[in-house]
Amino acid sequence: MLNLDTHVLLHALAGELTRREETLLGREPWSIAGITLWEIAKLAELGRIEVDLDDAELGRALHRVHVWPLTLDVCRAIRHLDFRGDPADELIAATSLVHHVPLVTRDRRILRSRRVPLAR
Repeated sequence: MLNLDTHVLLHALAGELTRREETLLGREPWSIAGITLWEIAKLAELGRIEVDLDDAELGRALHRVHVWPLTLDVCRAIRHLDFRGDPADELIAATSLVHHVPLVTRDRRILRSRRVPLAR
């Protein structure tokens, strides 16, 4: 299983993945941190992305993705990250730490992490 950050999930849903991402995502089931759903809703609300959260096709696509809940363990794991950034990014990375699920991201700060399990 892979944990997709928000932007990778959005690129996957839009069919705009890199070749490397296509290969990675084609081999494993997908998961996301619960905060990713909030982040998509917020980005849409702010007009930064065009996503209709009521779209049936989007709903079907998201139902195929495992959603990791925000838990106390995930919040505690933030203390062990070796980067600081957007709170949503920290929660996404901490979710990968807690559940030992490799993260697929384009975020340079996270990609430099030596603690977050990254998909290779």
